[in-house]
Amino acid sequence: MKTLTKAEEEVMKVLWKLGSGLLMEIVEKMPEPQPHKNTVATILKTLVDKQVVSIEHLGRIHRYHPLISKEAYSDKTLTQMVKGYFEGSFSNVVSFLVDEKKLSIQDLELLLKELKNK
Repeated sequence: MKTLTKAEEEVMKVLWKLGSGLLMEIVEKMPEPQPHKNTVATILKTLVDKQVVSIEHLGRIHRYHPLISKEAYSDKTLTQMVKGYFEGSFSNVVSFLVDEKKLSIQDLELLLKELKNK
């Protein structure tokens, strides 16, 4: 799976929410300020080229479908970040978040409780 740009990720977020969509449906769901439809069409073509989106031809219009799930993309992206910035260690991520006061003791206790329940 290839890495996506921020603009490509924004389009994918809309597609994941919609499940699939026509160009104008996707543009309408984009956050403000909404990009021009030509910009979104270009991004969709790139996503098709990267094989993360497929096209269903409906005459002269196209319906776009995500080929990867949000969960699969999130897992890949997070794993790459951990490898690149935290020596591949998720515990280093947790330590960093605690040091930066982005994760509290209560949050850690909830995580431990969830882990024990699994």
